[in-house]
Amino acid sequence: MKKLIDTLKNIWAISELKSKILVTLALVLTYRIGAQITLPGINPTELAKAQSSGQGNGLLGIFDMFAGGAFSQASVLALGIMPYISASIFMQLMTILVPQLQKIQKEGESGRNKINQWTRYLTVIVTAFQAGAYVAYLNSPTYSGALIMEFQPYFWLSTVICLTAGTLFVMWLGEKIQDKGLGNGTSIIIMVGILGRLPQSLILEFGTKSEKSGGGLLIFLIEIAVLITIIMGLIVLVQGVRKIPVTYAKQVIGGAQVGGARQFLPVKVNSAGVMPIIFAQAIMFLPTLVSFTKMESSQGIIRIFSDHSNVWYMIIYSVMVIGFTFLYTALIFNPKQISEDLKRNNGFVPGVKPGQPTTDYIGAIMDRITLPGAILLAIVGILPGFAQRLNVTPGFSTFFGGTSLLIMVGVILDTLQQIETYLLMRQYDGLMSSGRVQGRNGIVNSGI
Repeated sequence: MKKLIDTLKNIWAISELKSKILVTLALVLTYRIGAQITLPGINPTELAKAQSSGQGNGLLGIFDMFAGGAFSQASVLALGIMPYISASIFMQLMTILVPQLQKIQKEGESGRNKINQWTRYLTVIVTAFQAGAYVAYLNSPTYSGALIMEFQPYFWLSTVICLTAGTLFVMWLGEKIQDKGLGNGTSIIIMVGILGRLPQSLILEFGTKSEKSGGGLLIFLIEIAVLITIIMGLIVLVQGVRKIPVTYAKQVIGGAQVGGARQFLPVKVNSAGVMPIIFAQAIMFLPTLVSFTKMESSQGIIRIFSDHSNVWYMIIYSVMVIGFTFLYTALIFNPKQISEDLKRNNGFVPGVKPGQPTTDYIGAIMDRITLPGAILLAIVGILPGFAQRLNVTPGFSTFFGGTSLLIMVGVILDTLQQIETYLLMRQYDGLMSSGRVQGRNGIVNSGI
């Protein structure tokens, strides 16, 4: 406890770090306040009645989770940061697939600024389309009773404008956190949205287990212990790397000998990050699936794909996560580029010839560690379904794995890594005595 107090004092003693923490908290508080403001033309009293039956599953559930519940609350920030994430993912894939964009990205700061500007323009377009779809969602029988009839002629236009402005405001908050605050702004906003649902889910789960048929306090404590164990295992998955030894040839520059040191090339077990889970969830809830079945059929495909605890759902979902992990890793990880960079810097892998043999060697190692990483990621993705089958409430079960837990663990590790960097730069002890805190930053970007 004394070491913890001393660490907190050291953090607060660094004026720059203290300023970044305060700015981040202020911007996050602004986001949470904005998420409680209801769209014009909606009766908040009637909206509260509709929320109990309006909780979306699948892709709608992802939107609501990333928006911290603002999606189901019909807030001006209902779309949250998701349109910007969609635009960023699209631009990231395009820079990999389109040679012209690759050249622009390699132009340095000016090239990155161009890509970022195009991403913002694309965000406006994506937000406008999603806002139109959200208006149709609000006009569904679930929420139609909460709409004010006198405002109906202006509702579509005002909602599209408010939602687009809200998403751009959230994007601006994320950029400000990135520039003046602590951590990755977009990731911080997503994590805050996810954590915003934790207290209510925890209270609901405790109340359910406190009932006579709920199992009692002991079952609740066991669930908390299992959750902590899963978090510890997920930290190992996020931080796990395979170190490839690299040796740099000795050189004499200006009479001084440089190089000759042996270093390691860290290849992450989970290079794809959370992206395979997001892709799999989006594909499995495509509206076109409805055309292959009947909504009222208890054995239909729609029932399988809307029930996270269904065995067939978990099997199909696991296969898709494993497939997307290999696909996304192949897109973002380029062994040939790494081999060329090593050769250009007079580096080589001991016992392996430079050039194509090094490319094949690095690619083979990547394939071998991607398979167990993909399997573990698939297990993490279906853990909420197992939790529901064990009578955990649906809201609390989402924190036992899946997108929410993976994002929270990754963002928290990244933020702690930045804090530790500030401490070590000022000659203070780090956050842990057993070693450095490692985030998701490695040889490849891990997604969000």
